[in-house]
Amino acid sequence: SGQKVCYGDFKNSCYKLAYFQDLSRRVGFQEARQACEIDGGALLSLDSEAEQQLIENMLQNLTKSGSGISDGDFWIGLWRSGDGLATSRACPDLYQWADGSISPFRNWYTDEPSCGSEACVVMYHQPTANPGLGGPYLYQWNDDRCNMKH
Repeated sequence: SGQKVCYGDFKNSCYKLAYFQDLSRRVGFQEARQACEIDGGALLSLDSEAEQQLIENMLQNLTKSGSGISDGDFWIGLWRSGDGLATSRACPDLYQWADGSISPFRNWYTDEPSCGSEACVVMYHQPTANPGLGGPYLYQWNDDRCNMKH
């Protein structure tokens, strides 16, 4: 399930947001990726600041809809395969988009990506969390363990 919204001015003309308050319905990165593919799409790849802003607006509208949304990050289609150089300075350059696109756009939270065992990326959505060094945990990106449920 999810909310599908279409636009005509971005490479990915339709977007589908899926948010589950029920923690038991949240899934890991590969499950989310497969669910998107089964639905004929792909996990979100972001090409620009403008597209990032569009997604932020969509999430804000979803929050305002009265659905009682609480903290819960969203998987996006950025991930790092393998772990050979995970702790090196090259680590941030090893992230790639799951759909094969080559956009260099990134919106990392301060001190991210932390790399190590965290190879899959979420867009923060933690409106009730106290702000950290990079400000509120809203819409910036964080690498996380791929088996975490979002």
